Amino acid sequence: MENGVQNSSGSAARKRTPRRSILHWLLRVIQGALIGAGAMLPGISGGVLCVIFGIYQPMMALLAHPIRAIRKYFKELLPVLIGWVLGYWGLARVLNILFTNPSLSSAAIWLFLGLIAGMMPQLFRDAGKQGRTYKSWIALAVSFISVFALLLYLQYGVRISIRPNVWWYLVCGVLWGLSLVVPGLSSSSLMLFLGLYQSMAAGVSNLSLEVVIPLAVGIALVVLLTARVINYMFDRHYSSASHAVIGFVIASAIGIILPASGNTGVDGEVIGMTYTGDANTLLLWGISFALGFLAAWLMDRVGKRIQPAAQEKSV
Repeated sequence: MENGVQNSSGSAARKRTPRRSILHWLLRVIQGALIGAGAMLPGISGGVLCVIFGIYQPMMALLAHPIRAIRKYFKELLPVLIGWVLGYWGLARVLNILFTNPSLSSAAIWLFLGLIAGMMPQLFRDAGKQGRTYKSWIALAVSFISVFALLLYLQYGVRISIRPNVWWYLVCGVLWGLSLVVPGLSSSSLMLFLGLYQSMAAGVSNLSLEVVIPLAVGIALVVLLTARVINYMFDRHYSSASHAVIGFVIASAIGIILPASGNTGVDGEVIGMTYTGDANTLLLWGISFALGFLAAWLMDRVGKRIQPAAQEKSV
């Protein structure tokens, strides 16, 4: 009788596993879409979203040692890549249109802030998996101060305005690559500060080779030069590296909501968050933040439920 019960429960588990694997795959597609869409939002870092969704370390390992890591991580990262493409060409286009409406673009930014806030507890748990030492907290403090100081300088320092060309699109690619490998660094914000954002976004949306090729080259250069170093840091100094990432994330999140300095980009874009005190706008931001936080909480819960099944299947 016991054998019959065990067999039936075992078969039930086997029946649930494919369903959970599909859910896990779909969750990764959704996360990839959010990363792709978020990459276009000023203030949002693609690297931060990769960290928040637990994709950052596998991505760095794959980029650092592609031949060695491809069998281990390819199935995990393939749906993320598919989602990134869908998010970029779908949601990112919509967000690019919304960018012309300050209140709507701000609401989208608060939505992503909610996502970041909702996943922070999981980020702290993961960072402490191998323990915490005084070096961990020093790494967090140094990374926070460094990134926040940079953001303050870019926000309130000397305004820089550049006219776009092929070489500056190469710089955009370098910035984009850095935002992937350095969590907390927002390439979109930096491009906005330099006055390159709108022309770059328009060129990518229209698949202009003059924009797309130098962008791709810049991203590839950064990945090739930095991925192994970052992967080494996580392999040898996991706790310090993970806490440094948390410092990047916190500084970036605070930097996103810095009040506008009065500076504008080349095309008149407002740099920074504009606070008018309008009750409807504040309500919209609050709802957006709450929705983002709720989405992060739901994704965390779903991820915890389906992760064991996905790991079981991969063993």
